[in-house]
Amino acid sequence: MNQQMWDILSASFWPILKAGLTVTLPLSILSFFFGLIIAILAALVQYAKVPILKKLVRVYVWLIRGTPLLVQLMIIFYGLPLIGIHSNPFIAATVSFSICEGAYMSETIRGALESIPHGQSEAGYCVGMNFWQVMWYIVLPQAFRTAFPALSNSLISLVKDSSLAAHITVVEMFMTTQRFAGKYYIFMPLYIEVALLYLVFCTVITFLQSRIEKRLSRYERKEA
Repeated sequence: MNQQMWDILSASFWPILKAGLTVTLPLSILSFFFGLIIAILAALVQYAKVPILKKLVRVYVWLIRGTPLLVQLMIIFYGLPLIGIHSNPFIAATVSFSICEGAYMSETIRGALESIPHGQSEAGYCVGMNFWQVMWYIVLPQAFRTAFPALSNSLISLVKDSSLAAHITVVEMFMTTQRFAGKYYIFMPLYIEVALLYLVFCTVITFLQSRIEKRLSRYERKEA
């Protein structure tokens, strides 16, 4: 690797990292947050066996899991304007990723909810709690501990999948890298550079995940 290439890698490092901190991470975190809200609501509808809504949620999960995320992204960004709904690329990407992750995470949360013994819910009803109180104070905290590792993996996947947003002109890390690659006609070293930055982001999330898991397991030991 010659000096010119090192100079290009050095010059591109901060713009790529800046795009990661100001676009990739906010896009991933916002999508995870809204996706989690969708997932909890969808999982509760299925857990409570709400008529009609339960079938609608099943269709939603089936539809999203059965189609590629990139296609969903294109439909939302290029398709919705045809019916008068316009949005900027960042918002379109956030909506697409939230809807997609909501479907996947709803199955994770539904499984975690069903792993909680029904006797605990019945005990809550016996002391006068309503459905939402039983969920909030008894079922959801325990289900969250069970689902936490899988939910963390969803966040890591989101960080990597955020590179798909480059297809709708969101200037995130991968798009920034492509611009440098196209300008200087240097591809492999720049792609390795951005891959290492993705790896750093995912490693930090994995580290935080392990710390939170240890804290949650401490509570479990206390309860035992």
